[in-house]
Amino acid sequence: MFMALLCKPHKRNLLLFLIPIALFLLTAKHADSWYAGKTVPVYFFWGIGCPHCTKEEVFLEKLKEKYPQLNVKSYEVRHNQENAKFYIQMAEAYGIKTAAVPAIFIGNFEPLIGYLNDEVTGRTIEERLRYCIEHTCPDPLKIAEGLTRREQTYEEKSKVITLPIFGTIDTSKTALPVLTIILAGLDGFNPCAFFVLFLLLSILVYAQSRKKMLLVGGIFVFFSGLIYFLFMSAWLTIFLRVGQLMIVTTTAGLIALIIASINIKDFFLFKKGISLTIPEKAKPKLFDRMRKLLKATSMSSIILGTIVLAIAANIYELICTVGFPMVFTRVLTLHNLPPFHYYLYLISYNVIYVIPLAIVVLIFSITLGAKKLTEWQGQVLKLISGLMMLGLGLVLLINPTLFDNLFVAVGLLVAALTAAGVIIYLTKEKVSKSI
Repeated sequence: MFMALLCKPHKRNLLLFLIPIALFLLTAKHADSWYAGKTVPVYFFWGIGCPHCTKEEVFLEKLKEKYPQLNVKSYEVRHNQENAKFYIQMAEAYGIKTAAVPAIFIGNFEPLIGYLNDEVTGRTIEERLRYCIEHTCPDPLKIAEGLTRREQTYEEKSKVITLPIFGTIDTSKTALPVLTIILAGLDGFNPCAFFVLFLLLSILVYAQSRKKMLLVGGIFVFFSGLIYFLFMSAWLTIFLRVGQLMIVTTTAGLIALIIASINIKDFFLFKKGISLTIPEKAKPKLFDRMRKLLKATSMSSIILGTIVLAIAANIYELICTVGFPMVFTRVLTLHNLPPFHYYLYLISYNVIYVIPLAIVVLIFSITLGAKKLTEWQGQVLKLISGLMMLGLGLVLLINPTLFDNLFVAVGLLVAALTAAGVIIYLTKEKVSKSI
């Protein structure tokens, strides 16, 4: 058979058979050398004194050993004005507005701002690097100079949705604001805060003075928000100092699960065992301060007395409300934002937090009605907050980057409300009888 192929009529067939094989072997032999000769430019912007930058720099050095094709172009931007201008030019070319570091630009991909850890951000960097080694990626410098037009990657396009009324929405950029509204809104219906405010307003009803009720209630609500803001600012300072250490995020997730289990337990076994409520021994002092406000006649004594009451009450309330502000502040610090933006989010959170309390004050002042939060209503609020906290804790433990997804933020709320509705429907009669 082979001898027949060597005959003249078959020489052309033999050549056609051998040439593809030879080309394949040659390509396979030199494939590694071809990849080795191909470099992938990666632009790394960092700042002196930035701990996250140091972590990312160490990771990139390790990555160089694994991928010789990696060509890191490093730029310090806090003390070098030229590098800072180049960073702004690069960011504008990619359609982002940021001054945060560290920042990584690879090919056509959306820039990676901030560094969580090797397992999350590091893995994303490596995946993009491998893609650019195996395919053709544009040099970010050419994009910055306008020599190459940047187009959205599939990942970025998948984050953009079009709604009939709202138009085009980037879910990655709206996730944090939506999460702020959801968590602050739920936090505003805290049973402990409602208990104190309802009790205070019920006592003030006997004064039959809308002006006095509005004044005392307004001061109380304002200082509730202010103390909450200071409390969350302390959390923010702590989380910013420790950085984006995974152990801190994991600890926050575990604390969230503990708080969730206590609140869910309180729906079935209210005030039995460990409960996040205002201590019974603190209530007589709060009642006494409220009665003194009822008897106060001068404006200065009313204002001063209300401030003291608000501070005392909110210090006790922090025991009940530690969960939502802690989780929100930790999620906030997982985003690399300018310092001023962190506090803008805290202010927004606290404005939303006091809205339900302000509405209660307004309704009481208009109607002069003596209402109070029933035990059953308190249990329901605890169940909803507990289920929401459960979802937040699980996301913190499994994958904190999911908080960047708008659908995750909304989905957590929908899931908590749905689960609470089912539990209440199935157990209402049984729980009501046990109260």
